[in-house]
Amino acid sequence: MEPTMENVKLMILDPGHFHAALVQKTMYPRVDSVIHVFAPEGPEVQDFLSKIEQYNSRAEHPTAWKVNTNFGDDYLEQMIAQKPGNVMVVAGKNSKKIDYILKAVQAGLNVYADKPLVINPQGFDKLKKAFKIAEENGVMIYDIMTERFESTTMMQKLFSTIPQVFGELVDGTIDEPAISKESVHHFFKYVSGNPLVRPPWFFDVNEEGEGIVDVTTHLVDLVQWEAFPEQIIDSSNVQMLKAKRWPTILTPEEFTKVTNLVDYPRYLEKVVIDGKLHTYSNGEMIYKIKGKHAKVSVIWNYEAPEGTGDTHYSIMRGTKCNLIIKQGEEENFKPVLYIQPTIKEPFDEVLQHAMDNEVQELFSGATAEKMSDGLWKINIPDMYKIGHEAHFAQVTQNYLKYLEEGELPTWEIPNMITKYYTTIAGYKMAKED
Repeated sequence: MEPTMENVKLMILDPGHFHAALVQKTMYPRVDSVIHVFAPEGPEVQDFLSKIEQYNSRAEHPTAWKVNTNFGDDYLEQMIAQKPGNVMVVAGKNSKKIDYILKAVQAGLNVYADKPLVINPQGFDKLKKAFKIAEENGVMIYDIMTERFESTTMMQKLFSTIPQVFGELVDGTIDEPAISKESVHHFFKYVSGNPLVRPPWFFDVNEEGEGIVDVTTHLVDLVQWEAFPEQIIDSSNVQMLKAKRWPTILTPEEFTKVTNLVDYPRYLEKVVIDGKLHTYSNGEMIYKIKGKHAKVSVIWNYEAPEGTGDTHYSIMRGTKCNLIIKQGEEENFKPVLYIQPTIKEPFDEVLQHAMDNEVQELFSGATAEKMSDGLWKINIPDMYKIGHEAHFAQVTQNYLKYLEEGELPTWEIPNMITKYYTTIAGYKMAKED
């Protein structure tokens, strides 16, 4: 792709997930203030429009988006025929997403898509085709990997690249993987200060995808991004070892609270047992990637206990120390990075040298605090803890930079393909179990 991109003009296609709106929570230089929305009429697009209005009318740093709406059942055809923009933003309706992406790149449009791009083996085949067409047409497909910008994850990655502190990543085993990523999510939560209303199809795995191919996309991405930074990873470098899936069970009352619907839609009745909804939102996979054992798992509960939220646990095992992210009660449910030395030789001076040099370059003001149990707690200044919603602007700024340069880093596309190869391999193995 030649770096000839003029002002970026956004087209929002069928916004079925609140992440579509979070891209617009910030204004960007060289992005046209007029956004073009193509969607079927209904509560989902209205929720998107109300969030844009909320951002435009807020007291602090209001946005100034002007919205041009195009409603109708032929919304995709309208977008392709009119092409009022050069970047399609898509979030939600995961079953249709890859078809949207294919149509967009065939029409010479760039794609900026929320994860996951695919949720089944057929979708993965289409994704490989879409990347080929995008290359032929000089356009770019990019998925929104917000978790790369979470400060403790960035710090964990940084330490893993300092041999004096970390050594090198161990090979690990099935029972004790070299790198693990585990996350807990909740169906009922607050977004931009308001209770999140989820569309009923969010609980239909044929539409949203099972948990093992949805949130795990972020975790598989982080495994690749942290353990093998800027390296090209081929799908032949991945060997799936174990995978499983299991349902979250919601009562009718819980379903009503999170969707505002009194009854289950007909298409969900097939997974209603004794009046309760069983949705396969949980999954776990263990695999080898470039010879290293990795584990990712995702759990969805109905609602977080009071004062808590989504949580993340991660460990990278090195030959000199383990890098551990915890987000439990002891951490006030905020992610904290700990360093656990695994060698007897002096560690304090080596760690302090890294804190004074490499760490200060990335996180000025960060400190290391020695705990009574021999762990080191890494204190990251609050200014770096901007939260999940703000990460969307960071990813978007990255994407805009790539558009301006006319290309992605050489490893991004092969690693995107391998990422989805991995989630689909886990899905297939779990379904066979």
